[in-house]
Amino acid sequence: MTVEAVPPRNLLRRLYDWCIDAAHKPHAMWTMGAIAFAESSFFPIPPDVMLIPMALARPERAYVMAAWCTAASVAGGLVGYAIGALLYDSVGAWLMHLYGYTDKVEGFRAAYAQWGAAIILLKGLTPIPYKIVTITSGFAGYNLALFIVFSIIARAGRFFLLAFLLHRYGEQARAIIEKRLGLWVSLGAAVVVIGIVIAVYLI
Repeated sequence: MTVEAVPPRNLLRRLYDWCIDAAHKPHAMWTMGAIAFAESSFFPIPPDVMLIPMALARPERAYVMAAWCTAASVAGGLVGYAIGALLYDSVGAWLMHLYGYTDKVEGFRAAYAQWGAAIILLKGLTPIPYKIVTITSGFAGYNLALFIVFSIIARAGRFFLLAFLLHRYGEQARAIIEKRLGLWVSLGAAVVVIGIVIAVYLI
């Protein structure tokens, strides 16, 4: 009688399971907060990749996680703002070039004079990379106090909407996601890519 070897879990499943397990560990919130902080100024991966599986694992703490992501994201946004205001010629320009947004910055800065609030609110809620908003806000010299207020509104709106859905439908959502994990991750990645394409080509 032979025993068949159990195939190792694929990388995607291991990452998902790590996030699920991490939800019960004290360092998880700090890791998610670090990602939310960095994503607002230079990091390409949004905190949703940790927020969603962690909130699925502990839906009763979904709102706490959303609040933590909001605070960290806004704090990171201040770093992005500082890069745009003080370091645009070096760090800021390099990051904009990295995202293929260099030739649109001047037009974006001009738009702030009339549509600054709408730009921050709308782009803070969408999959468009938020670092583009924070760096350009600093480069455009947008009012810092208003930038903070609108950033809080936009980021809280995004993260708390996720928290509401995951808190309310956590068990059902977890069953659906785990059944077709590859599909849902692919859809999530597609949303991020679409956001970048919109930022680069359509704005």
